[in-house]
Amino acid sequence: MIQRVQTLYLVIMILFLSFVTFGSPLFSFVNDLSRFEFSSYGIIEYSVNGGVILDEQFYPFFIATISLILMGFLTLMSFKKLDRQFKLGRLVFFIYFFILVSVIILSIFGDSLLDVSINHREMGLGFFLFVSGFPFSFLANTGIKRDKKLLDSLDRLR
Repeated sequence: MIQRVQTLYLVIMILFLSFVTFGSPLFSFVNDLSRFEFSSYGIIEYSVNGGVILDEQFYPFFIATISLILMGFLTLMSFKKLDRQFKLGRLVFFIYFFILVSVIILSIFGDSLLDVSINHREMGLGFFLFVSGFPFSFLANTGIKRDKKLLDSLDRLR
């Protein structure tokens, strides 16, 4: 299990998603009076001058990231059954892709949720970690597929 490359890729993906889950901001919207910061727990409105929390809106995005972490861990632990690992890896990849597209759309059109005029947008560390975890999901799937192909060719030789 440890010597396989997809284990490394899945662990890196799980680490990136766990950093996103534990509160690093994904993106923020800034206007003249306040700063709206979107993290995995929702949108928090800060005052620009003092940094005082003015308002909080709860959006449970952390449920999606935790479910991706658990599915990635389940994919990692099903190394003895390559068919199941391949199916779980593809499922993780497609769910990750769907969530990634929704986060990108939310970062572009998210100011319409706030009903205020926004001067500019800023991408946070959580956004870059979330986006950079996606290629590791793809690389893990290619490693699983390569192992499955190798074992199928060995079974034909027997």
